[in-house]
Amino acid sequence: MISDETIATILRSIYVSGTATLLASVWSLPTSYVLTLKRRVGVVEAVIESLVGIPTVLLGLLLYILLSSSGPLAPLGIKLLYTPQAIILGESILVTPLMISTSYRVLKNSVVMYSELALSLGASKTQVMTLVIRESLPGVVASIIMSFSRALGELGIAMMVGGNISGYTRVMTTAIALGVVRGEFEEAIVLGLVLMAIMVVISVTLKLINKVYGID
Repeated sequence: MISDETIATILRSIYVSGTATLLASVWSLPTSYVLTLKRRVGVVEAVIESLVGIPTVLLGLLLYILLSSSGPLAPLGIKLLYTPQAIILGESILVTPLMISTSYRVLKNSVVMYSELALSLGASKTQVMTLVIRESLPGVVASIIMSFSRALGELGIAMMVGGNISGYTRVMTTAIALGVVRGEFEEAIVLGLVLMAIMVVISVTLKLINKVYGID
């Protein structure tokens, strides 16, 4: 039987990763749209795609240094280290390159397919933007779901800036790691199965979106 603590860890993981994904979408999606309007973004696109695979432990280390009591933010009185907010911040930064990269491709295809046609028919820039966003919506939603999956399965940042504090910052990945270290495999296996089930649901959802809307 799943304990109350395990259920709380699962819900906390979904909340933290979901919030991080929504936060990342606030700046990632507008950035993607702006990039589609630029003609020469080859270098920017290459940099963003290279950041998709940034090691989470490296990003976690940089955030730890930034948020620590001796870090550059210390004089400002900002105390986020070992809090859920620190994990949310870290995961939102982590998924930003992925969300920009994937949504940029979708938006770019829609711009190429619809913008010139709409303008030739007398549509305003606002109407063109509305059309592009509407036609790109399924792909953008798929990008957001993919980013959530990436955030949910993250370990390095959650461990380094969250501290794996029971009942506070412990999420599924850090709980699994702790369970293995302690030899408490039962809870680790349960959490692993739950995490895998969520990933499968996300994968199936992405497949359905791709199939229904014909997204490449």
